[in-house]
Amino acid sequence: MSMQRPDITDEDIGMRTFQLRKARAVERAMDRLRHALKTEWGKLENREVEELEWILGELWAYAARDDWEHLHFGRLTMHDVRVILGLGRELRKHTRNAVDILNDVAVVVRDKG
Repeated sequence: MSMQRPDITDEDIGMRTFQLRKARAVERAMDRLRHALKTEWGKLENREVEELEWILGELWAYAARDDWEHLHFGRLTMHDVRVILGLGRELRKHTRNAVDILNDVAVVVRDKG
């Protein structure tokens, strides 16, 4: 007799694993960013922090894992964060191709290396 629960598929497990990995990666990136911004972090509103988490999650889902590991979240400035938030607004409004926007976000973070 199989020990697997019939109501949980391999696809369900895969999706949950993906979501957990994404959440951990975004949490690490946010920690690096928070540390880099120091007192400026407090200038961000809660909704901006949530939006930043969302756009970084979208970037993580899009980027190759090796590319993600070479992004420099700990070197971003408040100006960079504002640019990323603006790109996130574009992504939500579908004003441009999503791949182009995510590439632009990656460039902002990568250029800090």
